Amino acid sequence: MRKRFDAAFKARVALEAIKEKETISEIASRYEVHPNQVSNWKKQATEELTELFRDKRRNKNKKNEELQDELYQQIGKLKVELDWLKKKSGFTS
Repeated sequence: MRKRFDAAFKARVALEAIKEKETISEIASRYEVHPNQVSNWKKQATEELTELFRDKRRNKNKKNEELQDELYQQIGKLKVELDWLKKKSGFTS
C-alpha cells in the first residue's frame, strides 16, 4: 500500500534536507519515508524555489496587462455606444 503525503509534510521534510543539519538517511528514518523520496523532494524544492520568486513578478505583470486590455476593450465599446447615441439623437459636438 502506498502512502500519500500532503504538501506541508513534503515541504517540511525537504526543508530539513536543505538545511543539511542531519543526513538524508537520518531525516528519512525520523519521518518514516524512503531516503530516495527525501532526495527527490529536496531536489524538487531547490529547483522550484527560484521559480517561485521569478514567477511572482511575471504573473503580476501578466495580470496587469490582462486588466489593461480589458479596460481598453470597455473604453472602445463605450466610445462606439456613445457615437451611436450621438448619431441617433442628432447631437453633434
